[in-house]
Amino acid sequence: MIAKRGSPDYIIFYTVLCLLGLGIIMVYSASAVSANVNFDDSCYFLKRQLIWAGLGILAMFFTMNVDYHVWQKFSKPILIATIILLIMVLIPGMGKVVNGARRWLGFGSIYIQPSEIAKLSMVLFSAYYLAKMRPMITNFKKTVVPQLAVLMVIFGLILKEPDLGTALSIAGTVFVLLFVTGAKLKHLFSLGAVGLIGIAAAVLLEPYRLKRLFAFSNPWADPLDTGYHIIQSLYAIGSGGLFGVGLGRSREKFLYLPEPHTDFIFSILGEELGLIGTVLVLILFFLFAWRGLKTAMLAPDIYGSILSAGLTTMILVQALMNIAVVTASMPVTGIPLPFLSFGGSALIFTLAGVGILLNISRHVNLK
Repeated sequence: MIAKRGSPDYIIFYTVLCLLGLGIIMVYSASAVSANVNFDDSCYFLKRQLIWAGLGILAMFFTMNVDYHVWQKFSKPILIATIILLIMVLIPGMGKVVNGARRWLGFGSIYIQPSEIAKLSMVLFSAYYLAKMRPMITNFKKTVVPQLAVLMVIFGLILKEPDLGTALSIAGTVFVLLFVTGAKLKHLFSLGAVGLIGIAAAVLLEPYRLKRLFAFSNPWADPLDTGYHIIQSLYAIGSGGLFGVGLGRSREKFLYLPEPHTDFIFSILGEELGLIGTVLVLILFFLFAWRGLKTAMLAPDIYGSILSAGLTTMILVQALMNIAVVTASMPVTGIPLPFLSFGGSALIFTLAGVGILLNISRHVNLK
């Protein structure tokens, strides 16, 4: 811990709190029906989300008061610990399987999702590594290849769970960091082409991913199976109109739309709060992007600049992917909407990342 150097960016701080508060309201509204049916307690998910939000806020205040340079020392150990956790998830008897996916590790009655930790740890390591190798960033073999080797280990382990959405969000964040650090465009285009080939292979090797791709192109061809999620999501958003049907009055949450409080919470928000509600969420994410990137541009050193850009990109990539999925702009992938979706690991480590960003903002003049 060191003495504070200034005030954090309050626009980032209050923007995140607004999104978090709206998320708690929407989690309760979206989950009340299913919680009552499955657990005989309409507040089942709300209670847990309040606990996770409280822990996340504590994590945010902690990291906000720790000088961001400290994470340079711990980026490697955190990354190694993350890889170990990702391996443990895949070991039968250790990783918990839910809906055919092995993504959780249980410790008593508490479960964590290592892939959520991987998002933050990958940003921390990439910022440390790229800042260190910045003078040689145009050297593909010495700089870009080692970074990609680490990415492929993380990507492969998460893909094995399977969780293509999270793996893609991490890859997208690293790609952006390579770009802002100054990697050659020809190298990035080549990597992009290889990445597209890899994604295509991942889709073709798993029949359910191929079905999702076909459902994305024409969900009404199979409205009761592969196209069901997308159709119900569009019904929810479309029926909201300009002002919405009213908070708590969603029809789709009555067991029509799967996962209404997690992956498809934006759909319920659009149904209940209408276009005005969805635009408000987009404006809040825009404010976060603006101030986060401004922090990156004004950071006092290259490490702080890359780290700010990485943390901001990490959250924005997830938000864009989630909103793209629920609006049928890309195939269905299970990725939560930052600050709004129900979830413990995602919320805690995302808020911890926000705290690091706020600490960096204390070292710059953002007026």
